[in-house]
Amino acid sequence: MLASNPEDTLCVADLAARLGSTQPAASQHIKVLKNIGILEANKVAFRVYYRINTNVLLAYKADMDELFEMAFTPCPRMNIRTEHKE
Repeated sequence: MLASNPEDTLCVADLAARLGSTQPAASQHIKVLKNIGILEANKVAFRVYYRINTNVLLAYKADMDELFEMAFTPCPRMNIRTEHKE
């Protein structure tokens, strides 16, 4: 939700309600995303609002794209054939 609307901010209660999840479950996911920098927190009064950090998300995407490119590129060492003598 936040990635598709990068200017939006949502608090844990809003995210949990929109996801049909509990606040503790949403908090756990937010904690992980915040720890790796994908979400930024902004405290306003008693609530913390979260926003996507698009630059960090795009950096992770680039890393994943590179990983998939490498994973699906044939490895030259796997093409070495050994001859069996019978």
